Amino acid sequence: MATDMSEAIRQISQDRGISEELILKTIEDTLIAAYKRRFGNADNAIVRFSDDNREVSIYAQKQIVDGVYDPVAEIDLEEARELNPDAEIGDEILIEVDPKEFDRLAVQSAKQTAHQSIREIQKDSLYSEFKDKVGEIVIGYYQRERNGTIYVDLGKMEGIFPKKQQSPRETYHVNDRIKALITEVNKTPSGLQVVLSRTHTDFVKAVFELEVPEIYDKTVEIHKIVREPGYRTKLAVYSNRDDVDPVGACVGLKGVRIQAVIKELEGEKIDILKYDPDPRRFIKNALSPADVRDVIILDEGKHQALAVVNDSQLSLAIGKQGLNVRLANRLVDWNIDVKTDAQFEEMDIAAESRRAVSELFGDADEYGEEFSRISELPGVNPEVVAALAEGNIEFIEDFLALTPEELEEFNGVTVEQFEALRRLIEEYVEIVEEEMVADTGDAAEEAGLDEAEAEEEAEIEEYLCPECGAKITVDMTSCPNCGIGLSFEYEDEQQ
Repeated sequence: MATDMSEAIRQISQDRGISEELILKTIEDTLIAAYKRRFGNADNAIVRFSDDNREVSIYAQKQIVDGVYDPVAEIDLEEARELNPDAEIGDEILIEVDPKEFDRLAVQSAKQTAHQSIREIQKDSLYSEFKDKVGEIVIGYYQRERNGTIYVDLGKMEGIFPKKQQSPRETYHVNDRIKALITEVNKTPSGLQVVLSRTHTDFVKAVFELEVPEIYDKTVEIHKIVREPGYRTKLAVYSNRDDVDPVGACVGLKGVRIQAVIKELEGEKIDILKYDPDPRRFIKNALSPADVRDVIILDEGKHQALAVVNDSQLSLAIGKQGLNVRLANRLVDWNIDVKTDAQFEEMDIAAESRRAVSELFGDADEYGEEFSRISELPGVNPEVVAALAEGNIEFIEDFLALTPEELEEFNGVTVEQFEALRRLIEEYVEIVEEEMVADTGDAAEEAGLDEAEAEEEAEIEEYLCPECGAKITVDMTSCPNCGIGLSFEYEDEQQ
């Protein structure tokens, strides 16, 4: 079989992305299949290519015998010596087979084998290539649409772009350029299936990796992404270097980086926030762009939390149709309930529960110090804080020292508002108050006296007995230790 195959092999290799070695192997398998179809057995068939792959030949390897029983595998000595005068019984000889000897069925079978082999090789080759690209962005062109699924020309093959993987913001037309993420690569009986997506969160991640070098080189890392495709995406990031602001790196100078991402997502809103291991701060960040005044952990085990916001921030925190708080829940993996200051005041959250929450985060010992100022108290009325500040009352202990008459001097603050402030202090600084009365109360209890008697006893002066040195007081007439008589007339005169 003398043919110039080298050019054809190179062309097939380029068109179908198959290596020349695999094409040569396919040609070999094809000839052997035709040989087997013609002679019934291909165990002795040998295929050889020329050094430049311009020619290919198939040979039958036969053993030289004296008396042939199997014409396919054996050859008579006399016939063998016609081909090689030095042939001897027991030797093996290669006899070239002319492919023209193959009948039509053998040729047809060989063709089918060749086509099948090339399809399998091409499928395996493309599978290996695209399997490594899962999670990467590719660019293709709209070819056709069927039942909502768009078929995209990827060059070497065709990708499918299912309806559910398309953003509701986007529409496509024939020959439109489509940038999408490879999410799946599957082998099917009809060929290779490459599934594309623009709604997957990894698509947003891949776009940020393209636009933000700090994310690509792992200086800034993405903690988690949650998304309602076409509407809003929340992205929590953190930095591996103290001198790099993760949010600023993603936004870019004058917002150029984030604007490029928004443009790619066809105007979808994106919230970039800083990840924090403290759930309270993370929840506060996750509700951006709303300004959250305080976050209270209701049940750490069940991941239930309460976010308190001003009235003006409530709709922003919840978002249209609850989208903002819903995405925040998914981002932090907590169930967040958003309340205004007034709604929070109406809730029955015991002080003991709040202290238990704080103990979970190891700040119980700093309870009093954390809320030393009135303005630091969660849920405090800002009008009351401002009125007290005008009277130079900023600290909790200063407020507690005020008499009812002094409280009446503050204009614009009602008795009910002062009582609400006292209740708030009792909830958050009860530990501090116990420490304030500890010295007097404990001393009185140890002496078996009430506080009034303890204070009166503390005023009695103590002296030492001149005889034995025991402690005596001015109300004693004799030493309780040695019995010597005592007189304090001199001391009384001096007083």
